Amino acid sequence: MTLFADLLSTIFERRFRASRPLGRDDRSTGELASALVGATGEVSGLAIAQHILNRFEAMDDAEKRAFFGHLARDMNITPDAVRTALAAYEAEPSKATYRAFVAAAEAPRQEFLRRLNQAPGATGRLVRMRADLLRLGAGDPELEALDLDFRHLFLSWFNRGFLVLRPINWESPAHILDKIIAYEAVHAIDSWDDLRRRLAPADRRCFAFFHPAMPDEPLIFVEVALTSGVPGSIQALLAEDRAPLPSAKADTAVFYSISNCQAGLGGISFGNSLIKQVAADLSAELPSLKTFVTLSPIPGLARWVEETGQTVQSGDPEALRRLAARYLLTAKREDGLPRDPVARFHLGNGAVVHAVHAEADTSDKGRAQSFGTMVNYLYDLDALAQNHERFAATREVAAAREVRALAAASETTAA
Repeated sequence: MTLFADLLSTIFERRFRASRPLGRDDRSTGELASALVGATGEVSGLAIAQHILNRFEAMDDAEKRAFFGHLARDMNITPDAVRTALAAYEAEPSKATYRAFVAAAEAPRQEFLRRLNQAPGATGRLVRMRADLLRLGAGDPELEALDLDFRHLFLSWFNRGFLVLRPINWESPAHILDKIIAYEAVHAIDSWDDLRRRLAPADRRCFAFFHPAMPDEPLIFVEVALTSGVPGSIQALLAEDRAPLPSAKADTAVFYSISNCQAGLGGISFGNSLIKQVAADLSAELPSLKTFVTLSPIPGLARWVEETGQTVQSGDPEALRRLAARYLLTAKREDGLPRDPVARFHLGNGAVVHAVHAEADTSDKGRAQSFGTMVNYLYDLDALAQNHERFAATREVAAAREVRALAAASETTAA
């Protein structure tokens, strides 16, 4: 039935495009928005949605802010209607009163966005629309409230059950490879030769999540190195002259770069599912793999050192390791979560701070953000759920004994 429905949908969309070319519509964008929410015909609704999406993409930033302002103010909930519906439900709980309350409590802009999404190719365009909203609406309470509706819908539309995990390799289509180069956010890919070194050898893997409505746009991808032992240097891991390791001889899978690709999906987390799915797939493919770790940056270390007035002994690798360990284990936000964003992500997934390395990232970026230090987070597949629950409940940072010893030594030195 799903295949049959897809075929009918495709035929309908093609006939719609062929038989009903998009004509001129002189109504204002606000009038079109109201017409879309009130449209009863599917064909007319699709035409209105296309007009709105096309018009939005031609707007400058000032016009986009005005558009978002219209959604935020004129397509918002009506508080009096919500209070009245809630009072009716409290007085007489029933299917009818609950339905009325749900209808009153949902802002009309949610239905507007759902109807926009019915247009062919609309999902990706709405993701780009939200990227503009996040960019233009920061600090504006009304637009930030509007984003909650985008986020609510996106959490459903981009549910893990809809995502498709695809391997990316040197044989993948060129337009996908080009996007991997463009979206790499951790360790820049300098050239096609650099990309080939990351994808072609037998000891390298790359996986990405895609959504069926955006088949040519990766949502997030992870690069993996298969190694013997746990590495402590990104330059060694990516060296041009390194000798590839036969995959059957690898005992460790190293997640060394995770890149989110779509700014409009900010706050919609895929990384947790991605790492766990890739680890499970690799474990099934290569039984010799026993250890799953990251080789991760520590992006907040240098700023923390500057803000807290710590002493940095840049020529002393052991001192840097102690300082980085103390930062990872003790530097917290007001809510008790780790200050470092990468630490929050991996610890929230149930990983453990496994090891800290000095002189691990000697690039300009690595030295600027963490004095060249990096960290391994260990993904013990049998303990992830337990570690996640403990971290969520206590905010305690799970760490290997050696890392704890380094942090304690740093605190003693600071005292």
